[in-house]
Amino acid sequence: MSNNIINKVANSNLTTIDLEDFYPKGNRIVFDIKGWLYEELILREKDFRESVKNHDWSQYQDSYVALTCSSDAIIPSWAYLLLTVELTPFAKQVVVGDLPLLETVIYQDIINQIDISDYQDKPIIIKGCANKPIPSSAYTLLIQKVKPVAKSVMFGEACSTVPLYKKKK
Repeated sequence: MSNNIINKVANSNLTTIDLEDFYPKGNRIVFDIKGWLYEELILREKDFRESVKNHDWSQYQDSYVALTCSSDAIIPSWAYLLLTVELTPFAKQVVVGDLPLLETVIYQDIINQIDISDYQDKPIIIKGCANKPIPSSAYTLLIQKVKPVAKSVMFGEACSTVPLYKKKK
């Protein structure tokens, strides 16, 4: 009997997809317009436009920006559009919402660009542990993308996976 340890995981045809590998560089910024409102509640168009005009938009170069208003003000849609017009030359992505929504939108774009032909008829492991803020929705987007071509899909680590899908023969 041989004393050699055989790494069956390394020798298998399992393909691991780690969403952390796709995590794009760039600051994530919440841009709260509350301070640009009269008494933090009322958007006065003239004042708002003046704030937009005088703001240094270049500070958002290569950043991901979530536009929000943390007060209970009613914000007209055009206000967010005006901010987006100014941010677009600098920011990589702009959304109206919070950081989790921003990450979801970022990952939606990334997952849409994945070439799934690499996963044709292969057992796939979607790696579950991450040190970066991967939104739960990114995992659901990913499994929807790879399921049509994968032989099987599991979640977790190669040594401890949860089976999610197996193609019927």
